[in-house]
Amino acid sequence: MYNFWLGIGFVLVNFTLFLICYRSFGKMGIYAWIGFATILANIQVVKTIEMFGFAMTLGNTMYASIYLCTDLLNEKYGEKSAKEGVWFGFFTLFAATIIMQMVLLFEPQPSDIAHDALATIFEFMPRLALGSLVSYYISQFLDVRLFTWLKKVAPRPDQLWIRNNGSTVVSQFVDTLIFCTIAFLGKFPMDVWFDILITTYLIKFIVSAASTPVIYIARSFQFEKES
Repeated sequence: MYNFWLGIGFVLVNFTLFLICYRSFGKMGIYAWIGFATILANIQVVKTIEMFGFAMTLGNTMYASIYLCTDLLNEKYGEKSAKEGVWFGFFTLFAATIIMQMVLLFEPQPSDIAHDALATIFEFMPRLALGSLVSYYISQFLDVRLFTWLKKVAPRPDQLWIRNNGSTVVSQFVDTLIFCTIAFLGKFPMDVWFDILITTYLIKFIVSAASTPVIYIARSFQFEKES
């Protein structure tokens, strides 16, 4: 139960920091959150934990918050801004992968204490990054399109929860299936891989559903000058 209660606290901390980021920096803060969330999620996903007898990876909370960002951009600033957010996150992950692979090419000094630790995380990153880039590209643009369509089907302000969760439930399943296949198939035994697939999707969806009050709060923020 320790991981469960810590996980709840972890989600609350993530949402709180996101709201602080947006309230402090406005639209720019959403882009900033997307940028570091794509990197942190792909670092955290290397760590596997157990909860309720199932194997799962970290990174799901941080990654699910990206959907919150693009939905909020779409809701308040339009589809164009949401697509810009998707491209920003895509570039951030792509650039971070290239830079960290070059970092690992440098020969460490004999007294160095960081290289092995960095290699443990980032030597695995190209496969994670490939899975993440492909799944991110497909699922995020799918999410933006679905959210835009749902804005026409359920346009009222009080129907934001339909737009937010409706677009996410589909796009996150597509994301999880693609990512887990590219990043983990063959890396773990099939039973562990299936656990990761199912739990990753469930955690992402639960976190996204829990983000519904957060997006309502964020939508209510008013800024004097913002493009």
